Amino acid sequence: MDDSNLLETLKALADHNRLRILGLLARQPYAVEQLAALLDLRASTVSHHLARLAHAGLVSAQADGYYSVYRLELDTLQSTAQTLLTPENLEQLAEEVDLTAYDRRVLGEYLRDDGKLSEIPTQPRKRAVVFRHLLDAFKPGQQYSETQVDEILARFHPDAAPLRLELVRRGWLAREGSIYQRVQELRRGRDQSASWSVW
Repeated sequence: MDDSNLLETLKALADHNRLRILGLLARQPYAVEQLAALLDLRASTVSHHLARLAHAGLVSAQADGYYSVYRLELDTLQSTAQTLLTPENLEQLAEEVDLTAYDRRVLGEYLRDDGKLSEIPTQPRKRAVVFRHLLDAFKPGQQYSETQVDEILARFHPDAAPLRLELVRRGWLAREGSIYQRVQELRRGRDQSASWSVW
């Protein structure tokens, strides 16, 4: 089910009376007049709801003499449930979202035109963005002396030692003696703004 069909289905479900209609049709097929009596609604109102549900593919009508009998379309409901209830399918709904937008906004707030930090954010999520940016200055697999690490970090902020210590504390720079090395590439967790983990 594509985004437009899913949205249409969810809109059709977002009404108490339409949900009650689906509940009745889940038991058996009904004609408009029967549904109207059971729900204490006008037939025109029920017809309107059924048209919305039919447009979303949730119900279908079949002629039975002078009446149209409506029945539930289970395949559509099951398809919608399958789309909504798996994390993988939910993630696909956000495929076109720019996952770097938050990072770029934060860096735009704290980086000056010369690339130096105007300040170190205190808010944890924003702080994590800034320190990931600092980490990008180090090449994976390359070893650095403490002096080299501080020289690199000094490009961003004059007080390099606390930055170095925090990168180590976060587990993003590994230290062995006086030698530092960037930990293997980081990957994003489900919270794109904060939950990064080490491979």
